[in-house]
Amino acid sequence: MPAYNEEGYIAKTVMGARQYADIVLVVDDGSEDDTVPIARALGALVIQHEVNRGYGGALQTIFDTARKIGADELVIMDSDGQHDPRDIENLLRKLREGNDVVIGSRFIKGASGDIPAYRKVGMKVLDTATQYASDLNITDSQSGFRAYGKRAIQTIQLGGNDMSAGSEILIQIGAQNLRVAEEPIRVRYDIENTSSQNPLMHGLSVLNVIIKFVSCKKPIWFFGMPGLLLTLSGVFAGFMAFSDYYITARFPFALSMVSALTLIMGMLLITSGLILNSLVQMMNASRSQGGSATPKRREPAIPSSEADEDLFDDVSGEHASGN
Repeated sequence: MPAYNEEGYIAKTVMGARQYADIVLVVDDGSEDDTVPIARALGALVIQHEVNRGYGGALQTIFDTARKIGADELVIMDSDGQHDPRDIENLLRKLREGNDVVIGSRFIKGASGDIPAYRKVGMKVLDTATQYASDLNITDSQSGFRAYGKRAIQTIQLGGNDMSAGSEILIQIGAQNLRVAEEPIRVRYDIENTSSQNPLMHGLSVLNVIIKFVSCKKPIWFFGMPGLLLTLSGVFAGFMAFSDYYITARFPFALSMVSALTLIMGMLLITSGLILNSLVQMMNASRSQGGSATPKRREPAIPSSEADEDLFDDVSGEHASGN
């Protein structure tokens, strides 16, 4: 579980998770309170970031650690008290039915939690965008309560440090054809300071990442269709300018400039879409010839205390489930 200044809730969350997991992993993202000593006192394996790296950075460390200790199952949940540890058992049960990833959903039958209206609107926008980018039919793309199997743990490689990591993971899951299921969860919204980032900034950050992925995955649609519309608009504006000149014998400068600019922008977008589409096709062909295995990247050094290093050595190589 990622944690940042969660001294008020970390004890209850760790104790609840220990009932369902062999190892409870807490990645402290530069907390300035007593999150770390509380988690350690309760038997959690704690890994500390010297500086705050963000939600995505914490998830990177979680997946890196899960691979290092050879975990077959990994459950990630929030440490702020919003998620109910009792749902871990349900997510793992669903995972063991043959799924690679199980997402705890707040929007399917059986889920509970009074989600604020403004959050629902923003979530639906992000869900729609993520579904389009990942080709996954899911109801809660922004859920931080998820279970991952061995294949997903070995496959997922995060590149960003911000709150968009959840959507980035789903896009990778879709690209790797991993089997995904959803399970209803219980969520609390009566807890103060559950988010370290403004909801609007969170949403814009996620949308920015999704747009980048879509532009690379479907360049013809992303660049070509707007380019075609601009080109047609430019042709229409040029036709209107010609008609105006034919009738009045006066050159319509403004309309002609509009026609020229839209034609140029449209052609540039179409050309960009075609070039990027060719590059994507070449990259896909290269991957198909070279195999679908994800290149192994160098595992970063994980700073921790001496006590946690000993615990890390003890659990390495064991069959473990982590949270």
